Amino acid sequence: MATKNKVLNYRIKRIIVTNNDVLRRIRYTFDFGDSKIISLFAQAYYDVTREQISDWLKKDEDPAFQECSDSQLAIFLNGLINDRRGKKEGAQPEPEQRLNNNIIFRKLKIALDLKAEDILAILASTEMHISKHELSAFFRKPGHKHYRECNDQILRNFLKGVQLKYRKDPENI
Repeated sequence: MATKNKVLNYRIKRIIVTNNDVLRRIRYTFDFGDSKIISLFAQAYYDVTREQISDWLKKDEDPAFQECSDSQLAIFLNGLINDRRGKKEGAQPEPEQRLNNNIIFRKLKIALDLKAEDILAILASTEMHISKHELSAFFRKPGHKHYRECNDQILRNFLKGVQLKYRKDPENI
């Protein structure tokens, strides 16, 4: 019975990475102001207001808090890719209606122009060590036999490592 309670408590305490968390962490890491966030959405042809951004960035307990939907985060990440890498010729990619950690991870990898070695070093900076083969499994298509779902712990550590690498004052992390 005690073991069952420990497992249940672990599940309750486990921190799940939400779309709002990803948005907050990217904003903090790169010190983006509201106008920069608005321009990133505009890069992907989507209009947002300061009020929307403010509501997405509020703490979850705040009554004005609003969830950032999967498609809104996908649009933001597409805008980040366009901003950092330049827009592709032709039609822009349609934002995903459903996101998972693998898609978020892949979009950040593209936006930051990271190679496998870069990602492994970023993860190592947070004491998370995985092999190159484990990493490549996150970027495969879901039907592939070596595809692996990226869990919250990996994405959380990657986001923390990105902060360590790109934040101007990493000692405040």
